[in-house]
Amino acid sequence: MLNIVLVEPEIPNNTGNIGRLCVGTESRLHLIHPFGFVINDKNLKRSGLDYWVYLDVTEYENVAEWKEQIPDLSRVFLMSSHAEKSYLENDFQDGDWLVFGKESKGLSETVLNEFPNHLTIPMSPLIRSFNIANSVAFVIGEAKRQITNKR
Repeated sequence: MLNIVLVEPEIPNNTGNIGRLCVGTESRLHLIHPFGFVINDKNLKRSGLDYWVYLDVTEYENVAEWKEQIPDLSRVFLMSSHAEKSYLENDFQDGDWLVFGKESKGLSETVLNEFPNHLTIPMSPLIRSFNIANSVAFVIGEAKRQITNKR
């Protein structure tokens, strides 16, 4: 099972969509405060539809609290548009942690400096970034493909 981590998510529709994606891919969702919305926000539930009740989700007050319960820090992969290595070049394993930052700024330098593994999603120079829900879908899809092919 993959672990999807959203650090300080700001937009409820994105988080709801990612929650639905996690249910569909049998992944766990980890949400790190502060949020830009209330977790029972109607937009969050609308995006996640009625699947939210099936979601394996855990909330953390901060990055430090989340980091304490990670068994192997070498299996944490932070997504950053500034990384040199593509997620397509990475060897994913069951149980990996895929970490995404807030929609407006991505992951902070402080968080990026806490983990060695940074990955990027290749994109045209005509855009700054992909929508976070799309980004999560790209990476989960590749990770699940690799994990399935190893079985």
